[in-house]
Amino acid sequence: MGFPFKIGKKDSASQARIGNIRTPHGEVSTPIFMPVGTQGTVKALTPEIMDRIGVQMILVNMYHIFLRPGHKLIENFGGLHNFINWKKPILTDSGGFQVFSLANLRYICEEGVVFQSHIDGTRHLLTPELTIEIQESLGSDIMMCLDECIAYPSTYEMAKRATERTCRWALRSLKARKKNTPLFAIIQGGVFPDLRKKAAKELVDLPFEGYALGGLSVGEPKNEMFRILEETVPLLPENKPRYLMGVGTPEDLVLSISYGIDMFDCVLPTRCARNGLLFTSEGKVVIKQARYRDDPRPLDEACDCYTCQNFSRAYLRHLFRAGEILSMILNTIHNVRYYINLLEIAKTAIATGTYTQFRDEFLKKSEKEGGKNIG
Repeated sequence: MGFPFKIGKKDSASQARIGNIRTPHGEVSTPIFMPVGTQGTVKALTPEIMDRIGVQMILVNMYHIFLRPGHKLIENFGGLHNFINWKKPILTDSGGFQVFSLANLRYICEEGVVFQSHIDGTRHLLTPELTIEIQESLGSDIMMCLDECIAYPSTYEMAKRATERTCRWALRSLKARKKNTPLFAIIQGGVFPDLRKKAAKELVDLPFEGYALGGLSVGEPKNEMFRILEETVPLLPENKPRYLMGVGTPEDLVLSISYGIDMFDCVLPTRCARNGLLFTSEGKVVIKQARYRDDPRPLDEACDCYTCQNFSRAYLRHLFRAGEILSMILNTIHNVRYYINLLEIAKTAIATGTYTQFRDEFLKKSEKEGGKNIG
């Protein structure tokens, strides 16, 4: 099947590009950041709030939805969009990373992954075919193949076996698809260039609608991750979306875009928000610190979010120290809006031919801050 992805503008000095993806639930422009709605909800945010702050698409975790409340129940509600009242696009992952994170509670074989539920201890077999069945039941806008995530560090032989199995599972996923829902393959290979190259070559010859880079941000050094991007992204079709899974920091996003990445997801902005770490245009703010006790300033004077337009740092600190639920809500609104706005700025820079300048200035400023919290 064809996939409605169109490149609108390219940066002349890097691989950065602006694109557009059409789905049954609306269009999204890339580069895009997708907040993670693990169990059918982006923690602390209502669908209305997400819409207001510019979220275009969310990621929902198939593994968790499969275990609770179950994909058949959601199918009876008319699909995931109806069940969670989110009218915009949804990408569902295949559960590969979640099963990988279970460690001793799983067993990987050629048929699939046998794992023990973290909820009630029941045993399940997750196969490539079942992951497609589940995602089609949910009514996803974009589905992901089941993959075997590779730990870091890993031996070459272990990485080779996992990469080859992931490619075989990708072919089985394609054959299992019954609907016209776009399906993305996941390129594994660990930190071994020849394995990444082999996987990319094998998978781009198959009729997938997009390609993801998996098995990154699992503990490998940053320079290794970007080396993999530099070597692997050029092997992917230019006319299809490129998705970097589970990454990451604002700096990761800005640099990865220049390698030609179109799509991102990560729990970082929402998790950090709940723990009081906030991203601003001037650096990071740890809101519990005493320096903000009587600070009347907004969190970020350059931010247009509800939190920054209405509340002081002193109040945000009070809420966090008091353990109020509103603290999580206001902090999450800001962090997610920061990520959305960062990519809006990136798209403007690509459109005006100034992306590399924007990237270099942003990274230089971040390096100068050195992770220090602002006053």
